[in-house]
Amino acid sequence: MLRRRRGPLLLAAAAAAAAGAVAAALPSGEGRGAAPSVLHAVARSSRAVYTIGFVVVDYKYSLRGLAHGSADYRDKLSEVHLRSAKKILKLCEANRGFYVKAGQFVSSIRQVPKEYSSTLSCLQDQATPCNFQDIKIVIEQKLGKDLHSIFLEFDEHPIAAASIAQVQYPGLERRMKIDIMTMSFLSKSLSWIFPDYRFEKLLTEFERTMSMELDFIQEAKNSERTASCFRKNNVVKELTSKEVLTMEFCSGYKVDNLNSLRKADISPTKVAKALIELFGEMIFVHGFVHGDPHPGNILVSPQGQGKFSLVLLDHGIYKELDQKFRLDYCQLWKALILLDSQKILELGEHFGVGKYAKYFPVIFTGRTIESKSILGTQMSIEEKMRLKQDLNSLGMDDISSFMESLPPDFLTILRTDGLLRSILGNLGAPRHVRLLTYAKCALYGLEEQPKSQSELAGFLMQINDLRHKIMSRFRRILQNTS
Repeated sequence: MLRRRRGPLLLAAAAAAAAGAVAAALPSGEGRGAAPSVLHAVARSSRAVYTIGFVVVDYKYSLRGLAHGSADYRDKLSEVHLRSAKKILKLCEANRGFYVKAGQFVSSIRQVPKEYSSTLSCLQDQATPCNFQDIKIVIEQKLGKDLHSIFLEFDEHPIAAASIAQVQYPGLERRMKIDIMTMSFLSKSLSWIFPDYRFEKLLTEFERTMSMELDFIQEAKNSERTASCFRKNNVVKELTSKEVLTMEFCSGYKVDNLNSLRKADISPTKVAKALIELFGEMIFVHGFVHGDPHPGNILVSPQGQGKFSLVLLDHGIYKELDQKFRLDYCQLWKALILLDSQKILELGEHFGVGKYAKYFPVIFTGRTIESKSILGTQMSIEEKMRLKQDLNSLGMDDISSFMESLPPDFLTILRTDGLLRSILGNLGAPRHVRLLTYAKCALYGLEEQPKSQSELAGFLMQINDLRHKIMSRFRRILQNTS
């Protein structure tokens, strides 16, 4: 009886603690709007605590007495994952704002259970538009002019509202701090109740990306830098501040809108190839990566060479890869393509993941580390059975340890690659398109390194030899998929 009561008591205590922390975080003396703001913050935080609390209770009691790894355990775990994902989806929709962004962040990570990623994926296009009067006040204050003296025309209704910060309305940064504080409280509580679940690094990465998304000066700089790497910039500098970003309007179709692409006689496969080449160059060559390439942030314009051009939106979240990491990641893809298991394990030590490096081929190419079958083709039945047995032996502590041991740059890569693979799948692109593009970009990324005269000749010979090996391997892939 005492044990059954402990859950509600813990929930009540947690809700009270969160509400107290939120109230203490709010600055005093804000006038008439302070009290409603405090009440709203407490309501959002309490709702989050209660939702996560009931999720915890569901996991605790639903899985109690079941042997870990058994068929009954896996079936029940999938049911609880789905129930919990639906509860968290309702929480994100009720609290909106940064909770929607958190849901988007989680859904884009391929390493989370599929029940969560599939359920929360509907949040990718959700964000509540700001009140126009709030937007008008911010624009006029930050740019120092009347709205209609700046723009000949200004549409009060947003075309889209996928970003948390279309304009930084009053209180947005404070709300972020409160929401992150609540999420941190919940993360620590979960780690205390379930020691195998550790999310501190993911939360830190989420906080970093949200802080970047609120700085429009940095977003403008990101856009300019990306433009210098590729084609052109579309930021209007004189109408941009930390809270207001003015950019050229670009029309186009959402990248995964197949009906619109076909009506415009644009090949979805060619779009997929152009997209993965763009991001391959970002990752392997420039080391400067757009960190939020969900379908709402990529348009296909029916203009440009080859009947279309790609338009990247929302340059708030970027990651500049550490140079050593970028080179190691190039080497990892070289090893993945050549099926060099020894090199993969060696690079795992560089990345700090140790024994979990053997899962890199599974994550990136859909192959086991022992596999010798051609990349881009389906795994054999025996290989699938071995992989299934291996994955069933993993516990949540293994997954948490793997995610926590990854360097921050790797988390960005995993999220970006997961979003891109989803888009390529929707466009119907063959699997070898991504593999071949990444292989070529990885080699180019290695070639770009400065060499002394004495080293250069030998290095180029190695690269040419390697290129021949890789192209030979991919010719076999194409033969097997044609």
